[in-house]
Amino acid sequence: MEKSFNLEIISPIRTLFKGDVNSVIIPGTLGSFQVLKNHAPLVSSFEIGMIKIQRDAEILEYSTSGGIFEVKNNKAIILAETIESKEEIDLSRAQNSKSRAEQILKMGDVRDDKKSEAKVSLQKAINRIKVAEKK
Repeated sequence: MEKSFNLEIISPIRTLFKGDVNSVIIPGTLGSFQVLKNHAPLVSSFEIGMIKIQRDAEILEYSTSGGIFEVKNNKAIILAETIESKEEIDLSRAQNSKSRAEQILKMGDVRDDKKSEAKVSLQKAINRIKVAEKK
């Protein structure tokens, strides 16, 4: 892998990935961005979305709820609040979470903080479903 760099993905629970990759696409706060070997040093926050990693011919996809990304000297680290590989996502649980959030948002007498929580839950559930169902 002569066009590779080292990537590590860490969540509060575990180290999910550690190895050489050809590229990584991150759902940045201001839009998705791609990192390749010899990228300039960068620190960025990222949001709910999909992290896509290319490792030779293999493509790895992860659902994340956000975090911090850093790259320097061909070493990158993803510090994710939550992250699941496509294979780890429980699709029925994500669909149930989406339904619950939609029900809360349809109710008229819900406090603003509960509405905000439901909106974030809905975004996370939709993202997990999108990643899980991606072909």
